Amino acid sequence: MIAAPKPKDEQERLSALRALGLLDTPPEERFDRVTRLAKRLFDVPIALVSLVDEDRQWFKSNQGLSCSETPRSHSFCAHAILGDEDLLVPDTLEDERFAGNPLVVNEPQIRFYAGHPITTEDGIRLGTLCILDREPRNLDEEDLQLLRDLASVAEQEIQSREATMDELTDLSNRRGFIQLAERALATCRRFQRPASLLFFDLDGLKPINDQYGHAAGDRVLRAFADVLRNTFRDVDVVGRLGGDEFVVFMSGVGREHTDAALGRLAEAVDAFNQGQGSDQPERIHYSFGEVHDDPERHGTLADLMREADERMYKHKRARKSGR
Repeated sequence: MIAAPKPKDEQERLSALRALGLLDTPPEERFDRVTRLAKRLFDVPIALVSLVDEDRQWFKSNQGLSCSETPRSHSFCAHAILGDEDLLVPDTLEDERFAGNPLVVNEPQIRFYAGHPITTEDGIRLGTLCILDREPRNLDEEDLQLLRDLASVAEQEIQSREATMDELTDLSNRRGFIQLAERALATCRRFQRPASLLFFDLDGLKPINDQYGHAAGDRVLRAFADVLRNTFRDVDVVGRLGGDEFVVFMSGVGREHTDAALGRLAEAVDAFNQGQGSDQPERIHYSFGEVHDDPERHGTLADLMREADERMYKHKRARKSGR
């Protein structure tokens, strides 16, 4: 076995990979759809979207393997990202790079590999879309073109995610939130279901940044994002608009449900703050605005957001004045 050398742009590559915020995130249908299609079209037992990290390869989408990652030293994809072309290995036992590989001689006993690099818009190679088999086989040029096409789809999904996800918190960014919330609002109105929007602003973040540094402020932002994610339902659209502003769109619920959610949020934030040591500055304090959709008064999502923002600032002023 011969482990793959590191690419010349390794540090830039790792920085780009980590900036995406994809590593160790839950499965996403947008990627699983691609690997399911690859598995079926090529009639293979295993298809992966593999991202090559510093010491491991981690599978953003995994059809057919029981593990979520393997050591980079065992990685076929670490070889594939050394160039822009396909890596085709018809029989691993006849290739000195892989003949003694633990993934070949032990489970899952890989005998065939084909992968095409997945890159950023700038051409930085992040990983691959790859297919694997437990029997030797080959691909013709038409097959390879299909593999490239599927890799291109995976690239587009990454680029789309990059454009609509907040890197720091892994929530939807402003663009992503608006896209999702506008669809959800249209659906609610079509079926005459209620909808609510909550607007949040973190209080006291600037003093934390000024006194303890932006790393401490970032920890507060991530912590609040985690609390929001765990408090609200999977069907709710949670986003970070930028800076210290967050927003949640709730489909099919009115005041009673939003008030209950706000109560759970307050309890979760209190629990987080109580868990912080006396020497730790990272505590969460927030103001919020709550608005419920009235199609006769709110023409668009922007109208809901504007009113919720105004109510949030009213709440903030009231808290500062002690009312």
